[in-house]
Formats: sequence, structure tokens, C-alpha cells
Amino acid sequence: MTTGQKTTIEFNDKVVRQFILASIIFGVVGMLVGVLIATQLNFWQANFGLSFTSFGRLRPLHTNAVIFAFVGNMMFAGIYYSTQRLVKARLASDFLSQLHFWGWQAIIVAAAVTLPLGLTRGKEYAELIWPINVAVALIWVVFAVNFFWTLAKRNEKSIYVAIWFYIATIITVAMLYIVNHLSIPTSWIHSYGVFAGAQDGLVQWWYGHNAVAFFLTTPILGIMYYFLPKAAERPVYSYRLSVVHFWSLVFLYIWAGPHHLLNTALPNWLQLLGMTFSLMLWAPSWGGMLNGLLTLRGGWDKLRTDPVIKFFAAGVTFYGMSTFEGPLLSIKAVNALGHYTDWIIGHVHGGALGWNGFMAAGMFYWLAPRLWNKPLHSQSLANLHFWLGTFGILLYMGAMWASGIGQGLMLNATAEGGTILKYPNFLETVNAIRPLMALRIVGGALYLIGFLMMAYNIFRTIAGAKAVNGTMEVYVENFEEKENLSLPGTFLNAPVIYTVLGCTAACVWMFTSGWVNLLGLFATVMAALMAIGHFQTRGTAWGEWYDKLLLNAMPFTVLTFLAVAAGGLIQIIPMLTIDKQLQVEDRKADVYTPLELAGRDIYVREGCYTCHSQMIRTLVPDVMRYGDYSRLGESIWDHPYQWGSKRNGPDLARVGGKYNHAWHFDHMKDPRSISTGSNMPTYGHLHENDTNYSVLPKKIAVQKMLGVPFPNWSDSMISTLAHEQAKEIAKDLQAQGRYIAPDKEIVALISYLQCLGKKWTPTTAGTAATH
Repeated sequence: MTTGQKTTIEFNDKVVRQFILASIIFGVVGMLVGVLIATQLNFWQANFGLSFTSFGRLRPLHTNAVIFAFVGNMMFAGIYYSTQRLVKARLASDFLSQLHFWGWQAIIVAAAVTLPLGLTRGKEYAELIWPINVAVALIWVVFAVNFFWTLAKRNEKSIYVAIWFYIATIITVAMLYIVNHLSIPTSWIHSYGVFAGAQDGLVQWWYGHNAVAFFLTTPILGIMYYFLPKAAERPVYSYRLSVVHFWSLVFLYIWAGPHHLLNTALPNWLQLLGMTFSLMLWAPSWGGMLNGLLTLRGGWDKLRTDPVIKFFAAGVTFYGMSTFEGPLLSIKAVNALGHYTDWIIGHVHGGALGWNGFMAAGMFYWLAPRLWNKPLHSQSLANLHFWLGTFGILLYMGAMWASGIGQGLMLNATAEGGTILKYPNFLETVNAIRPLMALRIVGGALYLIGFLMMAYNIFRTIAGAKAVNGTMEVYVENFEEKENLSLPGTFLNAPVIYTVLGCTAACVWMFTSGWVNLLGLFATVMAALMAIGHFQTRGTAWGEWYDKLLLNAMPFTVLTFLAVAAGGLIQIIPMLTIDKQLQVEDRKADVYTPLELAGRDIYVREGCYTCHSQMIRTLVPDVMRYGDYSRLGESIWDHPYQWGSKRNGPDLARVGGKYNHAWHFDHMKDPRSISTGSNMPTYGHLHENDTNYSVLPKKIAVQKMLGVPFPNWSDSMISTLAHEQAKEIAKDLQAQGRYIAPDKEIVALISYLQCLGKKWTPTTAGTAATH
């Protein structure tokens, strides 16, 4: 029952319109760059021979533009529109809303400028340099303050399902982003992350996987829970399923990050945890999908005529497909085939274009007539967009599935009783999938054309229209003292207690052995049975407590944070607290020389990790192809790690000494002169640019601060060592008929490439611990 005075509020829909238009514009840019880099993989000439248009620099621009510019702006539009209506309150601050919008666009522009210039942190989806990272964190705080402030002044006592997902998004993205971007600057445009090697890989994919979960999934699920029932004019199918969907999803998702590092040097217990929790994700993900699709029950006839329903239904279906494929790929045996291939690319685009892109289109088509008070310009064009986009993404995904599985099978194929590789030349496998990569270009281009149709349709709709803000008559709600949830009320209740007991017992079961392990298993089963029994007899009390929790945003937020933080803490803290010297297996890396460090930073700058990994997996075909498998200790000092996630070229972990300096010199200048049929860009600018030696002392000082055991070199010694090594390489190149000044970047890069796989000292866990 409502109480208090009745009043009329006008929503702040201006910021919603701004985010929609920004999302459409940046969506076009991001997808256009996507089509370009897809073309580059088949036609190297599309790199244009320029440093700032090469694949390694544009690929991060594409991913960042699609994730943070297109989906990010769409997400903010959806959250701001729905939140105001769900809580019956205008956004708390017009100033913060505008600061959020313009600050976010400034960040996107800064990223669009810096990434092609090679200013990067060298970590997938986390490439932005540290000043931009700080700006992202600040603007995210602005968003959070504006959201929670609005929540605090709401005129709807209970917080609806969509708001739960928005809360989880805001707090989890903040946690992930800050931890993964912890860095120490060496200048205004460069920094080294505080984590290294396997630690860096674990934190990176804890962030990377959950950026997918909490930036591309949970906010869009919140949008689904608001806009889909509105468009279908039906309530959500099952509220109880929403509760189970939300809590199981936010708790389980965070554990799944290590499935990106299966069959690598990452400790096996982490790999198993990542795989196990990924498989468990099937249940909540499909629960959410079914809840969305079944909301359309009785309204399926609208699929024939309403483009909004078409996009929403297809988007939710793609969500189901992607969340089936993700756990499938996290099974170690399947991952051994699919990882590092186009299968992963197809999987990612199924989510980004099918789930995010179609949900965005449905939301924009639904919102535009309402925000500009004018009917959609063309329903037919929207329908054509749907079919073109659907055909495009299906063609794209089909091509990538066939390409990835085909290349994976070729890379793993052996002959003569398994003693030799059937296709020893990596380029054989690349050339075999070229037709499929061409189909990807066609599929991506069709999707882009459909998106351009939507942009035209929306802009024709709003042309000459007058923007309107929504209004609503509401009762000003007065919260009563008895409705507050105290600290004991938050934690000392059956649902929370049984959850904590069950998780604690499960951890004992997972992380112990012998009789303690059996005790943990017994306790886990008992906790589950007791919880079920208690719910069966006192389920009403559980429901009453949850209803009261929904009246209290802060306790709800605290419990959500604890649910998402638990998995990450249990996985990451052991890796960060155990002495690095014990995480080496039988090899420990030696530190780089100053010139090798300079060369490594050039390698990172050029985005080589987007095509080459430095992680030979513990798989027989990988070892036969690239050499001895990579050990944990070999990358112990690497800031950042360079294990990669996709191989458009061979693994480089053992490339040091495999070829002479002249080979690398020619290969970087004209890859096809060395490797016939290569799709690698040319890197002629490395033969013209000078190596910046002056920054090395600061870089080495920062690395020493991070624990890398560089000797106590003076600045002049660092310079002398770098110059002397460069002269030796240049002299050797001259002997092989290649004339280059020692201070050119290609010389520094050669020094780095030639040390890969060579810079380590044999050790054992026991002796390592004494160092």
C-alpha cells in the first residue's frame, strides 16, 4: 500500500537519448574497424603499411569500441531509463548524469587516439594506459553515486529484479577493473602492472572473463527483465526463477576465469576450479534464458510483426547459445581443440553481436518512438535489419566454428603412428581456413549493413521530432523504522547462514585431502540437506526475509558484493600470497638485459600478443610443434604476461635462437619474403624508428620496485649495456648483409625475440625456495 503525498515527476530522459545516439555512432565505428581487421587477416595489404593501422593496434581498438563504447553506452541508456521508472524517481543529479555522459565519451575518444598510437598496457580488454584507467574509475564512481543516490530517494519501496542486476554490475565491475589495472607508472603514457606471469594471467582472466559476465551480461539481463515484459506486455514468467537466476549467476560466474588458461602452466587446481564452475554456469544461464523466452508465452504471434520482439527473442536465444558454448569450451578436452583458434572468436561474436547487439537494437527501436514522441520511420526497414543481421551473424559464427575446429584438428593431427606432425608448417593451417575467414568478412559486413539501416531508421525517426521526457504520478514513500534491516538481520538468517556453511564446507572439501577431505564432503552434503529441509518447513520465513531485504538497498548490495567477491578471493589470494620463488616448477626466468626489455616493450606496443602466444601448452601436438612446454617460472618476471588467447601465427615461447638475426630483420620488414603466404603486416617503421634508451632507467627502477631482481645498475651502466648489445646485433646483421644503425627499434626487438625460451635457470622447488 502506498502512503504519503501524491506528486508528478519528470524523468531525466535527455541523458538516455544522449547515450543511445552515442551507442549507435560508436557501434558503427567499432563494427567498421571489425570488418577492416577481419579483412586484414585475409589481405595483408589492408594494413596499409602504416604503424597505426596495423592489426595488432587496431584489434584492441575494435574490442574496446564494441565493448565499452557501443555496449557501454547502450547499457547506460537502458539502466538510466528503466531505473527511473522502476524506482519512481528522477535521476538524483542532472550534473552527475551529464558528467557521466561526457566523461565516458571523452574516455572513448582518448582510447581511439591512444590505441592506434601503440600506447597500451598489452593486456586483452585492459589495454588502456593508466591515466585513462584512472578516468574510467572516476567516471564509474560518478555513475555509481548517481545510481545509488537515485535508489536512496526512490518512491517504490521494493527493488525490482532488473535493479538487482544493475547493482551487481556496478560493484563488480569496479572491483574487477581496479584490481586488474593496478599499475606503477614509468611515465604519463606507460606503466607496468603490479602482477606478473601466471599471477598476471590469473588476475587478467578473472577480470577478462567477468568483464564479459558483469559488463556484457548482467546489465543486459537487467535490461531484458525490464524491456522484454514491457514490449511483450506480459509479466516476467517466474519471479522465483529470477531470484535463483540472479544469486546463482553472480556467485558462480566469478570462479570461471581460469578456464581461459586450461592446459597451460597455471596450477592444476585453479584450472579444475575454473572448469567445474564453468560447467555449473549452464544452470543459471539457461534459467535466465528460459525466464526471458517464457515471458513471451501467449505473445508469440507478435514475432511475425513486431521487430522489437524479434530482436529481443533472438537476442535471448543467442544468449542461450553462447552460454551453452562457453561451458562446453571450458571442458579441458574441448578446450585443447578450440583454444587459440577461431572457434573462440565465433563464440565471442555470438555473444557480442547476437546477444548484446540484438538486445541493443530491440531496445533502441522500442525507445526511439517514446523518447522523441514520433512513430518509427520504417517497420519494414527494421524487419529487414533483423533478417540481415541474423543471417550475417549466423554466417559469421558458422564460418568461425568451421574454421576453428578445422584448424584445431589440423594443428593436432599427427602421422606415422603419432611420431610426427601431419601439418608441421603453421601456414598450411592458415591457408586452409582462408575461404572461411573470407566468409567471416561477408557475415560481419552484412551485420554492419543491417546496423547502418538501424542507424538510418533511428535518425529518420528523430529528424524533426521534439524530444520528450517521461512523466509519472507517484506517491512519496515514507519508509518506516520496522522496514529497516539491521546488521544482525542481514547476516543472521537461515538463507545466509546455510549459504556460508555450505560454501565453507565445500572449500574444505575442495582444498584438503585425506580424512579432512571426506569430512568436508560430508559437511557439504549435510549443509545442503539441512538447508533443503529447513526451506521445506520454514520457507515462508525465507520469503519474508528476502522481501524485507529488497526494501533495503545497502544490505542487498553488501550481500551481492560478498557473493561475487568470494570466488575471486579464494582463487587469487593463494596465488598472490605464496612466494613467487615457489611457483617456478623446475625453471626460473633470468631477468632481461636493458635492450631486451626495450625490445619487449616494443613487442607489447605493436600488439604481437593478439596473434602470437608465449605459452606452449602441456599437449603433445603443441610440444611437437613448438618445443618443450612452458613452465610456471619462465614468465615469473613478465610485466605483463604474454600468453595470448588467439594464434594467427605460431607460438613464440621457444623462438629464441631458432633463426638468425637476418631472418628476423627480413621477416619484420617483408614477412612474405621469408614465409610465403603469410598474413602478417609489414613492420618497416621498426627499421626507421630509434629506440628510446632514456626511459630504460625509470622502467628498470619500477620493475625492481615490483620485485624483478635486476642488478643495481646505474643509469649510465643501463645505457652502456643497451648500446653495447645493440652494436653487437647490428654488427652481426652487417655480417649477414643487413645494414642498420644500432639504435633502431628493430635491433631492440631482435634482442628480445632471440632471448625467448633462453632466459631461464634450472632449479627445483626446494632450491628455489631458498633463493
